[in-house]
Amino acid sequence: MSPARYLRSALTLAEFELRKIRHDSSQVWLRLVQPALWLIIFGTVFSQVRGIASGPFTYRQFMTPGILAQSVMFVAIFYGITVVWERDLGLLNKLLSTPVPRSAIVLGKAISAGVRGIFQAVAILGIALIIRVPLRLSVWSVLGVFAIIVLFGMCFASLSMSLAPIFRTRERMMGIGQAITMPLFFASNAIYPISMMPGWLRAIAVVNPLSYVVDAMRALLVTGDFGSLGTDVLALLLATTAMIVLASLSFRKILS
Repeated sequence: MSPARYLRSALTLAEFELRKIRHDSSQVWLRLVQPALWLIIFGTVFSQVRGIASGPFTYRQFMTPGILAQSVMFVAIFYGITVVWERDLGLLNKLLSTPVPRSAIVLGKAISAGVRGIFQAVAILGIALIIRVPLRLSVWSVLGVFAIIVLFGMCFASLSMSLAPIFRTRERMMGIGQAITMPLFFASNAIYPISMMPGWLRAIAVVNPLSYVVDAMRALLVTGDFGSLGTDVLALLLATTAMIVLASLSFRKILS
């Protein structure tokens, strides 16, 4: 299959997945409850804690990129449940019987997860503005955040799809999704700086993709310090590529 046809197949599948939002947008709004609580309640309380070094910025400014990343991760990591559901309904069997390569199917679903993350981002940024969190919202910073969100959504959606052939049921996928997201969230710089962590946790944070995502979005939305932005984006690109390859290799086992 030519690269152009391959990409067209992936984008067609992504567009098909995104139609589900148009038919049922409630899933977007329901997933805003938790990040809204983090920003409004957790952010308000911990703004009074002097021990969290947020630099010259308020704690709400510091945590907003972390909550944004958390929301996108929660959307993407449960994408494997959709794959299991489609397999149970027989939809996946029909899709795999087409000449579309499995890697294009994975890529299309991953792209749709990344684009879904943008909807979450817009809503959370809106909440941040409502509660008057000062953010750098230039055209370029917002576009940069959207690009990072798409890559991040693709990364964790692919990770979720790579786990679907192993755990195989929606209940198990729900459990493993929760087992992955919360440790990664707390073992990152999402709600406190890495400098506050003990040595063993700091080592985990360094290899945690979420740390690089939060660091990049914090530079774009809060600090304006782009010194490590290239490293952050490169780490995210490598993680996303690795997860897409892993999901493509394991996807053939989903029906076995």
